[in-house]
Amino acid sequence: MEADATPARSIPAPLRAAWSAGGRVLWRAARLALDIALPTLCVSCREPVDGEGVCASCWARLSFIERPFCPRLGIPFVYYPGPDMLSMEAIASPPAYQRARAAVRYDDVARTLVHALKYQDRTDLAPAMGRWMARAGGELLAGADMLVPVPLHWRRAWRRRYNQSGALARIIERQSGIRVRGDVLRRVRATEQQIGLSRAQRATNVQGAFQVSAERQAEIQGRRIVLIDDVLTSGATLDACARALLRAKAAQVDVLVFARVVEVR
Repeated sequence: MEADATPARSIPAPLRAAWSAGGRVLWRAARLALDIALPTLCVSCREPVDGEGVCASCWARLSFIERPFCPRLGIPFVYYPGPDMLSMEAIASPPAYQRARAAVRYDDVARTLVHALKYQDRTDLAPAMGRWMARAGGELLAGADMLVPVPLHWRRAWRRRYNQSGALARIIERQSGIRVRGDVLRRVRATEQQIGLSRAQRATNVQGAFQVSAERQAEIQGRRIVLIDDVLTSGATLDACARALLRAKAAQVDVLVFARVVEVR
């Protein structure tokens, strides 16, 4: 390492700056050439798009969650039921986490975005999705001490090469200034995919699957934590994560996701 570093220090600062600027110019030129040769397509409808992967038409079809919604779970209400009125889900089965917020409903366009980020290496979608999440979770982020992405088991992380929750958390970190801590929570047991499982099966599947690293427990105590994930379906995974953090003496755990399933009544 020292042998590599010495020549770099001997290069005059003006030359290093020129080299750095030249590298940026070359990178931008290569990016422009690639964009011309391979124009970006909307991830949903596959039409050419000038932006971050979603055309104006598909963006308009995203169902952003706005008030009124349940102050506990963030489930949108059809009408305003009055201040502090909880949803039936929050009353009947309150989760371990305190509050949950989502940017959009999990509809067709949102599902396409999530699957592209998660399974198709479309990490270019994370900036827009993360900004929408930061906007939706403003009240959770105010006063939060850290962001904790829902972890993957090491075998799944090795196959996928990145954690989509971590990618979203890093964008929210830039927006909010709240530090991401991806090393405090571990998935200690490989679990089945939650897709296709009932609510009860989902809860059983992730029971005991998460654990706070022993060397990080002191950093959790008394902290307000915002868990970050891509989708909230039954909430079983996020509830299991919250319970692990609360056992480590976290003061409060909230949840911020890109999309949540909203049952139609």
